[in-house]
Amino acid sequence: MSRVLLVDDDVELVDMLREYLQQEGFDVDAVHDGMRGVEYALSGRYALAVLDVMMPGMTGMEALREIRARSALPVLMLTARGDDTDRIIGLELGADDYLPKPCNPRELAARVRAILRRAGTSDMASGDEPLTVGDLLLWPSQRRAQMDGRPLALTSSEFNLLEVLARHAGSPVSRADLSLQALGRPLARFDRNIDVHLSSLRQKLGKLPDGRSCIQTVYRQGYQLISG
Repeated sequence: MSRVLLVDDDVELVDMLREYLQQEGFDVDAVHDGMRGVEYALSGRYALAVLDVMMPGMTGMEALREIRARSALPVLMLTARGDDTDRIIGLELGADDYLPKPCNPRELAARVRAILRRAGTSDMASGDEPLTVGDLLLWPSQRRAQMDGRPLALTSSEFNLLEVLARHAGSPVSRADLSLQALGRPLARFDRNIDVHLSSLRQKLGKLPDGRSCIQTVYRQGYQLISG
């Protein structure tokens, strides 16, 4: 049973979400402020945390920043409906996904399953041999990556995207395929999750010796990983 942490000051909403997730087979704990949310999230007891953006005291964004400084725990953010700024900032800070509030409990459960499925196992993993693309090494079964001998601190979604691109290195992968294979869901209209995650990946991977990014945009085709 996967243990999920809900962090939201809306007690009524949390009770509803917790009841639904428990019916879906999840073990769920809930806290109602950001500081306790960070403490619980860093305890090592949870497979995923759901963070509300708007909370008194420590906000969800501040809590996410604290969590990301010390942990790669998958995090799904709950944002105000239509607030693109919060959504994009959350993804840039390392959130794995987001849902606008009020959210459908069934969709939340589906998103949680998709994140946990991709974070916990790699459908494409095979043994302990690293997947190598130039100076990039990935160990899918260990969820570990390094670039030019430097360990990469990646979120679960970033690792998933990088693995998909690495397995198709030199060939473009469409945004729709990246969403399905890395995030576990169809690409939604106006969904910029892929773009924000890839922007973060580019920064973490650094530049090639000639100054180019390892991840190239291919017009009307998607993205491709190159080694030089």
